[in-house]
Amino acid sequence: MPPRPLEIGPAGRAAAHAVERTRVSRGYSQRQLAARVTALGRPMTFTAFLRIERTVRRCDIDDLVAIAAALGIPPQILLATVPIHPAPVGVGGI
Repeated sequence: MPPRPLEIGPAGRAAAHAVERTRVSRGYSQRQLAARVTALGRPMTFTAFLRIERTVRRCDIDDLVAIAAALGIPPQILLATVPIHPAPVGVGGI
């Protein structure tokens, strides 16, 4: 049986929306941003961006770093709106 793709969680969805918001605010089309990311050495197609922004495709850390560089921002900016959920009491605590 082939492995099931991992579901995109809240952090992935928030990062995807941040990518889209930032791309639009910079005035880039998905094709333009894909070309910029590819020029930086991380080949990415327009379709990949479409799928990332629609939360159909996961955006791995290497993608995120390259996208941030193409947008001219630090990667943490794209993660700044990621929701943080505290661990339940007694889980992972000291």
